[in-house]
Amino acid sequence: MNWNTNEFIWLDWAVLAVGVVAIALAIYRAIKKDKEKMKGADSQDYLFGKGEPWYIIGAAIFAANIGSEHLVGLAGTGAKDGVGMAHWEMQGWMILILGWLFVPFYQLLNNKLGKIITMPDFLKFRYTQRTGSWLSIITLIAYVLTKVSVTAFTGGIFFEYLLGLPFWYGAIGLIVITAVFTVFGGMKGVMTLSAIQTPILIIGSFLVLFLGLSMLGDGSISAGWSQMMAVCNAAHDGFGTTHMFHTDPADPMYPQFPGYVVFLGASIIGFWYWCTDQHIVQRVLGQTKGESNEAVMKRARRGTIAAGYFKILPVFMFLIPGMVAFALSQKTGSGIVMDLANTHDTDGAFAMMVKNILPAGVKGIVTIGFICALVASLAAFFNSCATLFTEDFYKPMKKGMSESHYVLVGRIATVVVVILGLAWMPIMMNMGNLYSYLQDIQSLIAPAMVAVFTLGIFSKRITPKAGEWGLIGGFLIGMLRLLTNVLTNSGKATMDGAFWEYTTWFWQTNWLIFEVWLLVFIIIAMFVISAFTPKPTAEQVAAITFTKDYKKSIRESWGVWDIVASLGVIVLCALFYAYFW
Repeated sequence: MNWNTNEFIWLDWAVLAVGVVAIALAIYRAIKKDKEKMKGADSQDYLFGKGEPWYIIGAAIFAANIGSEHLVGLAGTGAKDGVGMAHWEMQGWMILILGWLFVPFYQLLNNKLGKIITMPDFLKFRYTQRTGSWLSIITLIAYVLTKVSVTAFTGGIFFEYLLGLPFWYGAIGLIVITAVFTVFGGMKGVMTLSAIQTPILIIGSFLVLFLGLSMLGDGSISAGWSQMMAVCNAAHDGFGTTHMFHTDPADPMYPQFPGYVVFLGASIIGFWYWCTDQHIVQRVLGQTKGESNEAVMKRARRGTIAAGYFKILPVFMFLIPGMVAFALSQKTGSGIVMDLANTHDTDGAFAMMVKNILPAGVKGIVTIGFICALVASLAAFFNSCATLFTEDFYKPMKKGMSESHYVLVGRIATVVVVILGLAWMPIMMNMGNLYSYLQDIQSLIAPAMVAVFTLGIFSKRITPKAGEWGLIGGFLIGMLRLLTNVLTNSGKATMDGAFWEYTTWFWQTNWLIFEVWLLVFIIIAMFVISAFTPKPTAEQVAAITFTKDYKKSIRESWGVWDIVASLGVIVLCALFYAYFW
């Protein structure tokens, strides 16, 4: 048998089949055991799960973040643009903000107001009922634009290049498999699958990286690294793709990543995603059952610290293998063929690496991990959709219904979001490189979220109406920019007419610069509106005020090793920036 075949053979299919069955049985046993402990599930158990160990929380946060946009899109942008997009991945330090600042704050709200289980719950109390409802709408729209459609699309790409399946078979097949899993698994199933797939995903991806470097260096990993750096340094007209910041206007990457503003733009998106997005925060909010404040905060914080270390890995798991794939495409006999002008080719970089680099049998094992990652990530989105719709829309309108009824309604809402996501895919496929598209969309949504949450927590002067109009106005401006992106091919097309001539600044401004100015505009607008609208109530202000006793609880929830571990995350991020500056 040819162990180094570039095709999926019977051994890979056998390993894949056995692995899927084994994982299904493990998840079934975990769910059955959990239901016996709960003695009958309710809707919150289905949506959030129960308290998990800190390492499971960390793995769940990591798995919720890692989806097909990484397997396909991050490797694709690595092949095309090198480490230019690494700013969005080297954000372990940002997850620390969730653990050290927002976990205590969310727990504070739990104690003062009762159970806060969604981000709209906070905005409804701090601002207005309408603000929280709009956040739910915005989040569901974001899932359509950036989660469901992207995951299905990139899943189709992955299976097409790896297994030879037609694109739409892979995309829709992934949706169907995940839907079945979500219906029967709930959040406990997601958490269990996350714990299973994380080690497989990490080990498999590093196998791809090291074996790819070994092939590139003719048996030497270090020589392969040097060759990769040399090839990527010569790319893009000699300006190279091995540095994080592109400050020369002549650099082909400067129009997309202009100078140091890229770090600020990535941080705005990161703050929204890691600290306020339901999809991530839900991993923390479900960890509060039957424990003291100190225990809850300690376990959740340590989970975020673990996730901070995990978050450093995707650059090496996906982005750099994409760079290796590009270098291998220049090497005769590698089996990897890539045209940088064809985004379909670059987005298939990681699948081509798995197919051409890994030996028989190992391909099947690694593919199991990747399928688990796709399903876990998409299932987590499905769960968040069900949570948002059920808790923030349906329950207030239909009180007193059975728990099974609420779960069913959440599932129906998820199906609608999936259908809309599939309908958006043809438009998304015409909007350039996958990972760039993803961050571009997020840059239009993040500023309003960041402004409203940050000012709502740290400023007692911001009024309810200021938060409401800051969120709604910022979102509508972002969606108007998205519409112009669709009509103008992201500002590249030549548009005739007085309207386009007088609004050039709006639709042609670089996406990162637009994002920063949008955030500044929303913040200023919120302060101006606050000067002319009624102040928040004493109850609203009191809810965001840390009392002396609660500050003591926070202090007792962490020790010296929590600080040391957190500093370790920051140092590792800094070292990466120093190497690829």
